[in-house]
Amino acid sequence: MATSTAQSTPNKTTQDQLRAYVERIERLEEEKKVLSQDVTGIYQEAKSNGYDVKAMRRIIQIRRLDPQVAAELDELVDLYKHALGMV
Repeated sequence: MATSTAQSTPNKTTQDQLRAYVERIERLEEEKKVLSQDVTGIYQEAKSNGYDVKAMRRIIQIRRLDPQVAAELDELVDLYKHALGMV
């Protein structure tokens, strides 16, 4: 399959732009890795002080939700619990 010359030999500006995007993504991925390690350290610290990490993760997950969405989810979970005889 033939490709056009523009596709097979990108100009200097296109190469520089692509390189810049790739380098920005790489930097952000590295920052994300460091932040993830920091979060893990905080969870370990909380656990060593007697906190339940699973419960903390659940609280953080709930806090990310819109309050109305969280309330609807709670109602649905309660409905399912009742249907399954868990309450």
